[in-house]
Amino acid sequence: MRQRFGPYPPSTRRPGFGDLVVVLAVAAILYLGVQLAFDAPPAVQGPDIELAPPALPWYAALSVGRMTAAYLLSFLFTIAYGYAAAYNRRAETILMPLLDVLQSVPILSFLPVVLLGLSAILPEGIAAELAAIVLIFTSQVWNMTFAWYQSLTTIGKDLREASATFRFNRWLRLKWLELPFGAISLIWNSMMSWAGGWFFLMAAESYSVGERNFRLPGLGSYLQKAASDGDIQALFLGIGVLVLVVVALDQLVWRPLLAWADRFKLEMVEDQAPPTSWFYDLLQDSRLVQQLGAHLATLNERVDNWLNKRLQPLGMPQVEISQWTPLSIGVIVVLVSTVGYGAFLAVQTLFTLSLAQWLELGVALIATFLRVTVAMLIALAWTIPVGVAIGSNPTLARWLQPVVQIAASVPATALFPAFLLLFLVLPNGLNIAAVVLMLMGTQWYLLFNIIAGASAIPQDLKHTAALLHLSPAARWRTLTLPALFPFIITGAITASGGAWNASIVAEYTEFGGEIRSVMGIGATIAHATADGEFALLLAATLVMILAVVAINRLLWHRLYVLAEERFRME
Repeated sequence: MRQRFGPYPPSTRRPGFGDLVVVLAVAAILYLGVQLAFDAPPAVQGPDIELAPPALPWYAALSVGRMTAAYLLSFLFTIAYGYAAAYNRRAETILMPLLDVLQSVPILSFLPVVLLGLSAILPEGIAAELAAIVLIFTSQVWNMTFAWYQSLTTIGKDLREASATFRFNRWLRLKWLELPFGAISLIWNSMMSWAGGWFFLMAAESYSVGERNFRLPGLGSYLQKAASDGDIQALFLGIGVLVLVVVALDQLVWRPLLAWADRFKLEMVEDQAPPTSWFYDLLQDSRLVQQLGAHLATLNERVDNWLNKRLQPLGMPQVEISQWTPLSIGVIVVLVSTVGYGAFLAVQTLFTLSLAQWLELGVALIATFLRVTVAMLIALAWTIPVGVAIGSNPTLARWLQPVVQIAASVPATALFPAFLLLFLVLPNGLNIAAVVLMLMGTQWYLLFNIIAGASAIPQDLKHTAALLHLSPAARWRTLTLPALFPFIITGAITASGGAWNASIVAEYTEFGGEIRSVMGIGATIAHATADGEFALLLAATLVMILAVVAINRLLWHRLYVLAEERFRME
């Protein structure tokens, strides 16, 4: 029997033709969206945002509603996409490279394409609402999809054989095996997804593209207006309301879900300090909730009976390979033709840029790469010892874990204007501020993964290290760091992608009616978006995509292979 310390890598294959096709498809989609944007009517100014305190509860409710809609969309996408990639080898060859590219696309580059494209075919208000939800969706969905895919591909053979023995069909296998197996991972990644959504909330609810200004009433637009006006009192008041919302969600949603999902752990010995939740205990004692649970159980039984009559039992689950049909061949021909034409037009658009602009993009890419590297090194320096301390000490975890969740959910973009005032008086203050914002937006991915890795170290190995009287240095070298290595790489690849995305808001910001920016690929994307330079926006976005994909393939995925081959128990 082989037991891995870390998760199964999302993909360990080498770059190939599929990656090229996916990049060309993304370029074509971006180009087609830009073409739609040329036909979009000029948008009038959005509604005025009131900075008076009585408006905050309504704005907070609107923002939570958009976050919830985006999360539900992310969850449905995650289940369907991950399931197709895990059980259809032919689909996997396209879906996983596509997912790898999409998670590297700058989040704010989605918005002008989606927003202006929707504005060409829908009323302005509906287009702005849908675009905001899509932007939040793109900040939530990718890590959830990777986590679900990894859960499906790492279910033990004994569990699959048991499901085959019980003659489960697809529905029962999903209900009794796959969802319970991936529940804890999905919940933790859902928390991280909500944190990512809060990070980009200000951009999602208040956005300008050229002469068009799209603004929606909400907590993000409130914070954006307070920052633009330099109203520090309103800014901190909005941040305070946001913290209250995050605390409420942590206590009323995430903590109860973690306490409920503890039953799905695969362990031989019961955890001595399981997660607890006062609200979960309160719901269990509620007679109303018990009656509702009885009604839901009856409904659940009816759904099971209805689906069991229509779905055939599965044998031992194997990778399902679909057969080519005339319809599938026709669809592929149409898609390839569309992508090819769009990619051709995108290349034509890129040729309109001058050599000086391409050289400027190269310099900007190097500048952002250096900031991302510095932010990652700082994050690794503090998250490893702190994560091990929290993950190895149940008492400490009980107190600090909620604090970490709350801190991760507070959007750094809301605090950035206040930090900017402090850094502007320092030499190279804007560059330092940009690194700090990247750090604030990405360090939590590392910390959460390291906490999970430290808490997953088997108790018998800890007891063995104690019996051998290993020194602290020897224990770190022979047990802790090898056990954490896969989790560090998992957190690093997500944090690295987040840092590149955060560069768009870190390198270009508006405060007190004045725009402040530094050289970088993120600032180039922001400038191109604000000025309506769509050719430059397309080029800068593709350059960032290619850079992130190259780093993932040449560095992080090789480290994944190393973790899989060397740092595991067997």
